[in-house]
Amino acid sequence: MRSMSFFLALDVGATKTDYLLANDTRHLARVRTPTIKRMRTDAESATRHLESALTQLTALSGISMHSITRTCVGTAGETVPLVSDWLRESIGARVSGDLLLLGDVEIALDAAFPGASGVLVLAGTGSNVAGRTPDRLLTTAGGYGPAVSDQGSGYRIGSQALRALFLAHDERRPTLLEQAILDLWQLPSLNEIVDHANRLPPPDFSQLTELVLRCANNGDQVAAAVLAQAGEELGYLVVLIMRRLQLASTDSAAAPSSWVPPLAFAGSIMEKVLPVRHALIAFVRREFPDVQTLEGVVDPVAGALFRARNGSPTAA
Repeated sequence: MRSMSFFLALDVGATKTDYLLANDTRHLARVRTPTIKRMRTDAESATRHLESALTQLTALSGISMHSITRTCVGTAGETVPLVSDWLRESIGARVSGDLLLLGDVEIALDAAFPGASGVLVLAGTGSNVAGRTPDRLLTTAGGYGPAVSDQGSGYRIGSQALRALFLAHDERRPTLLEQAILDLWQLPSLNEIVDHANRLPPPDFSQLTELVLRCANNGDQVAAAVLAQAGEELGYLVVLIMRRLQLASTDSAAAPSSWVPPLAFAGSIMEKVLPVRHALIAFVRREFPDVQTLEGVVDPVAGALFRARNGSPTAA
């Protein structure tokens, strides 16, 4: 009789990390800590959070971390040495078995379409779009970080809202964004926003997303335009990926020539900032009117568990 295997899955986000422990057939324990991503926290804090999670998992399940067959970690910045080296060293020193380190959008894609074809939009603090061809090759668009990419992300929405605010000021157009930002940052005037936004290091612009949504819901056209633009920018990346997947499908027996890949979503923007999601879908349907979209958002750590159980994916 084959002995039971145990698998550990991690979804390492910008603000939090989810951990899931399972055997071959069922989940055994799940916990959450603040992030262990080294680009977002110091080594001491990351180590403390990781050790706390592993201790909790063992306490909840009775399974030692020395019994793990394979661990899969999904994170943004998986190619950055500061991130990848710390994860490999720190997890390797505390958890037995093989270690797979994948991108956060890739595990989210597997959560939506385990090992199968489809397109996944991940948008939270950052953003990325990924697709898998009928022949199981991975292709991505965006995800190059806040300075040059991250369309539709919380960071991008916040920074675009500031630009829209000051353009509206120059146009003498009223907007609720001014007072909302003054209140959030506890500043007395518009000039103070200029100083605060341009300081080094800059403030976390993603914190503005909630108030942009609130202003849009209260009828502010400037805020609504920011969210619509965010959705269309993400939608354009989705269209690029869908074109690639359709082109790949013409050379594959795994999909018919008329095949349109299904579309799924992950991340807080896709879950909570619905005007962005709606604008994205509307943009994609201009070119792909028959696209099927999954309801809600997927749970990325489920994709990490799928990979922990099944091993390394096929990628290109």
